[in-house]
Amino acid sequence: MIHFVWPWLLIILPLPLLLRWLLPPAEQGEEAALRTPFMQGIQLSPQTSTQVTHRRWRLILAASIWLLLVSAAMRPQWLGDAVELPLTGRDLMLAVDLSGSMQEKDFVLDGQAVDRLTATKRVAGNFIHRRAGDRLGLILFGERAYLQTPLTFDRNTVATLLQESAIGLAGKKTAIGDAIGLAVKRLKDNPAESRVLILLTDGANTAGVVDPVKAAGLAAQKELTIYTIGIGADEMTVRGLFGNRRVNPSRDLDETALKQIAQQTGGRYFRARDTRQLEQIYAVIDQLEPLEQEQQLFRPRSALYFWPLGLALVLSLLLAMPTPTGWRRDDG
Repeated sequence: MIHFVWPWLLIILPLPLLLRWLLPPAEQGEEAALRTPFMQGIQLSPQTSTQVTHRRWRLILAASIWLLLVSAAMRPQWLGDAVELPLTGRDLMLAVDLSGSMQEKDFVLDGQAVDRLTATKRVAGNFIHRRAGDRLGLILFGERAYLQTPLTFDRNTVATLLQESAIGLAGKKTAIGDAIGLAVKRLKDNPAESRVLILLTDGANTAGVVDPVKAAGLAAQKELTIYTIGIGADEMTVRGLFGNRRVNPSRDLDETALKQIAQQTGGRYFRARDTRQLEQIYAVIDQLEPLEQEQQLFRPRSALYFWPLGLALVLSLLLAMPTPTGWRRDDG
């Protein structure tokens, strides 16, 4: 169906008639030197009749142009069939640790050892692309927490900005509490049933101004569910001066605090020791029950104003054409 965005512009349609009525008539040319009253009874010549017809058509053209211009100004649009929007009602905020310890190469991708952030980018990126219909946001934190992407349906942008993140971009230390506090600030005005934070870190809170447990208590008050992920292998072999030795690269991971944060907010704590476990964790989170909402519909719109505007231009060219010689009045 055709829809006009500004139908009230129809009130300017009689504007030319109003101007003709209000403005004084144009000045007439000089009167003829010889008056012939008896000519009033003589029928007009064919040449004069043709001229009158031509003027009538020019008036019709001008009126049609004005009608087309008003129609274009009303912004006609074609409304297509209603399309259902794939909304689930989830607002998911991802918080990713960029501290210096994320450069530890204790994960394997495609048969090669990679650092923890690289593995996170691969797995979390796939998770982002699967969350069709959800609004996603991204927080990057180190010594401070930064909102990299506000909540948006544009999953490609969120995934791209995650891939462009780098270790140490937000500092070498870890401010888990600040990341939670920033998520609470960004999600507090959203529907309570849809607020979810997925926080991934490989260490303990060593920076920031907010204690993680206190921040979790504030999140619980705002009904924000937090899923925490502790990333890092329990054991790896490193070379030294006296041969190979086994070390625990996740010795700084504060699992107690992460478990407490998840428990306070009604979420869960996950432990990812390798890429496979990390993928399984995101698969579990991916199965969150969507929030039932009223179905929302979208009607695609296509602009049509250029059709009456183009036709008005064509008619204007016709109106601007010079009057044929045969239609001019012969004053000789």
